[in-house]
Amino acid sequence: MGKIKVTQVRSPIGRRADQRETLIGLGLNKLHRTRILSDIPETRGRIDKVKHLVVFETVAGDEPAQG
Repeated sequence: MGKIKVTQVRSPIGRRADQRETLIGLGLNKLHRTRILSDIPETRGRIDKVKHLVVFETVAGDEPAQG
């Protein structure tokens, strides 16, 4: 199982409440905060929901998952 590095690059101010909650669910609630998460369909779905607020990349599996 791979890992995804997700970084919040835009503010959720003025966005729908469910998008703000999705960011919090990903562990991102401040700008430039980064999390390394498991690359599973649930995580990909959350990222897709807020793809305009985050950047993400696939990373090697040697780092521990955060979240």
